[in-house]
Amino acid sequence: MASPSGASSGSSSLQNSGSEGDLQYVMDQRKRKRMLSNRESARRSRMRKQQHLDELIAQVGQLKKENSQIITSMGSTSQLYQNVEAENAILRAQMAELSNRLQSLNEIIDYINSSNYLFDDIDIEETQINDFGFMNPWDSVSMNQPIMASADMLMY
Repeated sequence: MASPSGASSGSSSLQNSGSEGDLQYVMDQRKRKRMLSNRESARRSRMRKQQHLDELIAQVGQLKKENSQIITSMGSTSQLYQNVEAENAILRAQMAELSNRLQSLNEIIDYINSSNYLFDDIDIEETQINDFGFMNPWDSVSMNQPIMASADMLMY
């Protein structure tokens, strides 16, 4: 009996060690599988990060290109604005000069009209030399004189 019980206890201890070995083997397999899964997950994560980084780098390049185009556009628009401002300033100066001429001419017309009642008998248009021996001032004034204005005579 001793021998069968001894054999039986020995075989049960072999079975225990076998089942512990199987358990250890299963745990090692699970651990290895988990490690592989973690490695694969880490690899995918690194790939996603790299792809995101590549997309951000491409976006930076595109934004720099757009920024450069906007700066160029702003420069040309600014130049056009300055040209228009200079042209407007010249036109304002010409307008002021024309206004002054018009005012002077209106004053001359008013003076002639106010003096006209004194000389109703004299036809001013036909007379080129007046009573003092001078030419008619209207003959020497050219109505089509060009108006010259430049940017250096402008004041804001």
